[in-house]
Amino acid sequence: MSDKCSSTAMLDDDRVRVTRFDFEPGQETGWHRHEYDYVITALTDCHMRLELPGGEWQDVTVRAGDAYRRSEGVEHNVINAGTAAMAFVEIELK
Repeated sequence: MSDKCSSTAMLDDDRVRVTRFDFEPGQETGWHRHEYDYVITALTDCHMRLELPGGEWQDVTVRAGDAYRRSEGVEHNVINAGTAAMAFVEIELK
């Protein structure tokens, strides 16, 4: 199994980019910086560990069906810290 989660492009036009992310336990996105404001909607319960710049980290749980928004410039690595597969859809606002 790869350490990287899988991502599936769902839509990418001049206004939005929509991507589905699927993680097995322990899989991660890899370090990245968001170039756009974005919204995440959890498809499953997501028990995430967010690795942050400077060696900090934060554990976050987003329940299936819940959403949250962040501004451009966020830099992190997202890890499935749970014991089950997790999935969410990310909508980037261009």
